Amino acid sequence: MMWLFCLVLLLNKAQADSPPADLPVIDHIIVHKAARTLELYAEGRLLWRIERIQLGFSPVGGKRVQGDGKTPEGHYTIDGGNLASRYDLALHISYPNAADSAMARSLGRPPGGQIFIHGQPNDWDASKTPDGRIPGDWTDGCIALANDEIEALWRVTPDGTPIDIEP
Repeated sequence: MMWLFCLVLLLNKAQADSPPADLPVIDHIIVHKAARTLELYAEGRLLWRIERIQLGFSPVGGKRVQGDGKTPEGHYTIDGGNLASRYDLALHISYPNAADSAMARSLGRPPGGQIFIHGQPNDWDASKTPDGRIPGDWTDGCIALANDEIEALWRVTPDGTPIDIEP
């Protein structure tokens, strides 16, 4: 009987994590790095919370310079998409902003760039893990989602969508 209860809980969890079928166009994204969540909003209403997002390989703290493995923190916008990415779709984040560039200059290093929200690598065999993701934080500073999540996000995120990335 206990196994049946656990199975029901797992099925409900899987259904809760699935992308909603009827998402409208969104107008704001908020990322909570410590909680590993990405929230989608329209007209101030939370529509979907994506959990277990993956970050740069050194996730604590904001990105300061190229190669530090950190995901940026701050206010940015989605400013384009890449269908020909090495990952399952990629939405570009407008990092670096003026403050990011000034910080990197003060350290005598380039700020880096090419920060995206993207899916898993195209050559990743999703059947290797239960959730279809490479384990852990592994990007160079991007935000990685499961492939079904980035595919849903891609459909409803126009260029110019604000994204706030919080610690």
